[in-house]
Amino acid sequence: MQAQKTTGRRPSDPIQQPPGSRVSARLAGKTALVTGAASGIGAATARLFARQGARVVGLDVAAAGDPAALAAGVEHRQVDIPDGDAVRAAVATALARHGRIDVLVNNAGADVFSDPLELSGEAWQRNLDLNLKGAWHLAQAVLPAMLGQGAGAIVNIASVHGQRIIPGCFPYNVAKHGLIGLTRALGIEYAARGIRVNSISPGLILVPRIEAWFEREPGAREAQTALLPPRRIGDPDEVAHTALFLASDEARFINATDILVDGGRSQIYHD
Repeated sequence: MQAQKTTGRRPSDPIQQPPGSRVSARLAGKTALVTGAASGIGAATARLFARQGARVVGLDVAAAGDPAALAAGVEHRQVDIPDGDAVRAAVATALARHGRIDVLVNNAGADVFSDPLELSGEAWQRNLDLNLKGAWHLAQAVLPAMLGQGAGAIVNIASVHGQRIIPGCFPYNVAKHGLIGLTRALGIEYAARGIRVNSISPGLILVPRIEAWFEREPGAREAQTALLPPRRIGDPDEVAHTALFLASDEARFINATDILVDGGRSQIYHD
């Protein structure tokens, strides 16, 4: 393997602006809902959106985690997204407090992997509830307000599993294919009414569950890194910045589209 060029930035470090640059508030005056906001990609997205001027409501089934990790301007609320009533109540509270919802980032989800013939009915339903139904609940809850405004952006965090089939990852990949389908269907359904719906398909990103996997399996980090064209693993900030672009007015002519954030891994022919 060739030696990597160093940029002076570790993959886990937040993305920094060049010295002397002026960071514009790309979401100034907007209200954003981010699910799965207590850790990983969701927490990185909530922090970044707040720094870019948004009023951010973070929804997560878990407690808020380390309060120091959440930026000023992030309101954390404990919500189980498969619970439609709880989702509608949280959206109603956000609307009452802020008057509008401009952006929804559907990030919450969970890995569900099983042999297809050994998968229980409960695990099948849990997979769909966490990785597809919850995103639909949020979209259904925020769309009336967005349609009333004549504008809104929904960003669904899908996965490379929604683009490529990796053996041993059933039925998670089924739900992520469905989430990309939901993205395209809603994006076309409401395009003429000012709503944009896009998705992001992250590859291997250094979130807590991946760190836990590496801790359990010595050598897994090195083996996975060697498979990636940049020879490094992605970090949550890199997905968050893609979500920021899609949520902003800079992406106003991008709709019903999925963006891969995987370092090019999906372009390589492999078993």
